Amino acid sequence: MASLGLLRAAVAGLAVVTLSDLFSLFAEIRYWAAIDGDDGFATVPQDKLEAVTSLYDTAARYQAIVYLPCAILFVVWFFQMRRKTGPLAPDQFRKGPGWAIGAWVIPLANFWMPYRVAFDMWGAATPLPADGERYRARVWPVNLWWGLFVLSTLSSWYAGREYQDAGMLTEIKDGLVLYTAADVTHIAAAAAAVYFAVQLTTMQRLKAAEGPFRTAALKNELV
Repeated sequence: MASLGLLRAAVAGLAVVTLSDLFSLFAEIRYWAAIDGDDGFATVPQDKLEAVTSLYDTAARYQAIVYLPCAILFVVWFFQMRRKTGPLAPDQFRKGPGWAIGAWVIPLANFWMPYRVAFDMWGAATPLPADGERYRARVWPVNLWWGLFVLSTLSSWYAGREYQDAGMLTEIKDGLVLYTAADVTHIAAAAAAVYFAVQLTTMQRLKAAEGPFRTAALKNELV
């Protein structure tokens, strides 16, 4: 039951992050729409500029506040799943359970190492084919989640740099467009993370209960 509780907490955290991203999208679109003109001649009334800037800053502040605790919840679930999937296939893992946490905090390596841990967990939780059965394990949920996560992280970093360097209103508008695209990608990454987490937890529980080979329950779950 502990794993299900952590899964629910992680999914709830991802939902909160998504809500903050949606609020940020709303603020960015309001800010972007308030800037009239193009080609270096954009204008906006001062009172309107202050209102949309305040809304945008509030949304960014909410994003920053909710991200860390929600990320911690996900990493705790990630670590717990590494411990639970380990006994299912001890030879599947290249590194010990501690790397399910440590992989996230090593600069640069955290763009790759958590994916390797997730990939190994997915392989350990995947049932073995029965004798004579042709079966190819699916891995796209892991790849989709991690690809979107890396893309959203890099796009947010790039959008932040462009927005901070912006001086003219047209440059600010361009930065807001980049931030909007980054937030959309971030929302997609959160949805993919939920799917990955639910599927991995279900696979682990079924394999632990049903045994290492594909049963009717496992076949139905992996369709």
